[in-house]
Amino acid sequence: MYLFTSEAVSAGHPDKCADIIADSIVATLLQRDPDAKVATEVFISGKHIIIGGEVRTKVAVDDAFYEEIAIKALKQIGYPEAGFERGETFFPDEATVHVYVSAQSPDITMGVEKEGHEIGAGDQGMMFGYASSERADYMPSAFAYAREIRDVLYAYALRHPETFGVDMKTEVVMDYGTKENFDQCKPQRIAKIIVAIAHNKEVEEKEVKKLVKEIIIENVKFDEGHFDENKITFYINNTGRFVQHSPIADSGLTGRKVVCDTYGGYAPIGGGSQSSKDYTKVDRTALYAARWLAKHIVAAGLAKKALIQISYVIAETRPSSVTVDTQHTGLTEMKDETLSQIIADKFPLTPRWITEKFALDQPSKEHFLYADIAAKGQIGYSEYPWEVLDELDWFSSLKA
Repeated sequence: MYLFTSEAVSAGHPDKCADIIADSIVATLLQRDPDAKVATEVFISGKHIIIGGEVRTKVAVDDAFYEEIAIKALKQIGYPEAGFERGETFFPDEATVHVYVSAQSPDITMGVEKEGHEIGAGDQGMMFGYASSERADYMPSAFAYAREIRDVLYAYALRHPETFGVDMKTEVVMDYGTKENFDQCKPQRIAKIIVAIAHNKEVEEKEVKKLVKEIIIENVKFDEGHFDENKITFYINNTGRFVQHSPIADSGLTGRKVVCDTYGGYAPIGGGSQSSKDYTKVDRTALYAARWLAKHIVAAGLAKKALIQISYVIAETRPSSVTVDTQHTGLTEMKDETLSQIIADKFPLTPRWITEKFALDQPSKEHFLYADIAAKGQIGYSEYPWEVLDELDWFSSLKA
């Protein structure tokens, strides 16, 4: 066996609650003022929600603005669930919201706002993009399955709040058989599935285990040969009970689930999280661009895997470096250093270019909402603009 493990968390996980509140603030401010600069962090513990950070906007906002967004976001996540009592789950209307938001430093603003409507990087740092040929969506398999299992269980919990709560974690252990198979993107089978899911105290442990298995088997589409119920070890609520949950049982903090937000441990993470930040922050914009580039490289047949690093200097517009690593899976004679230079020459990759390409300053229900992305994951879903293979012909031409 050669095993690799990834996990995912639901929107109801306390850390995700914090991310979703923060990104609800980002989206709301950008909808009112597309030039708003936002960097707000959220901490939830017990019945207290603390919102701090920096904001610069033309729109007048007060503490009530932040309080309303926080409570609304928690209700949309699914709190409180009908099957749980006080002391077992979070009741948003009982929360106390503390707001400590100040104006963005003029020193940062000076570096971000450039002549000609250009944007300087809002901070220094490096971000990574990754893609793999393991699946049709160019995501690594253990992580993709962990998210898909989470998604079907969360959807069930929303429909059946008398049974399950919305706070859950999923984990998948994929067996690649050999290290060579891992390197060549050839997963063999799922070895283990781990689930922690909040449940009504009246639902017995045996019923929880049985129902979770049924939901997974009936709703998750596994690639051929990957799922054999008789060969998978299931760990479902391994302590035997998970009734008390939500932020009253475990504190939540923005940016603490970056691995779950990106590649599930298959690739490095960048210098910071995406949630809570507007489009001038390259922690967000460059991650999207790097994923877009990596996905194109693999989809075009240039390599089986692609890892992209993009780095920036604060106040500079273009990246300080663009690096491609195909991890010895290249399918052409082109060297990684050559491909790196070609991509850097072809695509500006400035914050403004990335923002306009993916319309990051225009969050909406029709386009995308940052809170939805925070809930599901920053990359890997086909409806995201940065998942669209709109330059595939150009990338494919590099094989010639």
